Amino acid sequence: MMSGAAMVVEALKDVGVTHVFGYPGGAVLDIYDALFAQDDVKHVLVRHEQAAAHMADGYARSTGKTGTVLVTSGPGATNTITGIATAYMDSIPMVILSGQVPSKHIGEDAFQETDMVGCSRPIVKHSFLVKRAVDIPEAIAKAYYIANTGRPGPVVVDLPKDIVNVAE
Repeated sequence: MMSGAAMVVEALKDVGVTHVFGYPGGAVLDIYDALFAQDDVKHVLVRHEQAAAHMADGYARSTGKTGTVLVTSGPGATNTITGIATAYMDSIPMVILSGQVPSKHIGEDAFQETDMVGCSRPIVKHSFLVKRAVDIPEAIAKAYYIANTGRPGPVVVDLPKDIVNVAE
């Protein structure tokens, strides 16, 4: 049985991700544990989430690969908005993995809840709110496909905490 967090990391490997730029927080700690339990995908720790988005943008520009961002919910996610907008305006492929409050608390003004799908809508090609752990691999694969197809650009994958904690 694999946890949702392990599915995230395996899905990143499956699409060829070698570097993730991010800052840990409560909603994504299980993903960080899974990330640090392997050696194929390297994590670049930043001091602020906005820096993660800009570093992923620079990585994509310099390598031709898709930039990947991993941040927690609420302010962690919203701090990436300027970097996402930059990538959108300049057609830079980027995937933002944002933590989210547990599914049952979405829409209840929970601590550090932000509608990342809604607030990023004007500056992304597409957004996913993953509702079941079994959907994680497909959502991530689609995110990378969309980020690189046609006019490149950013895609958000919002991952509720209970979804990445569950074992499927």
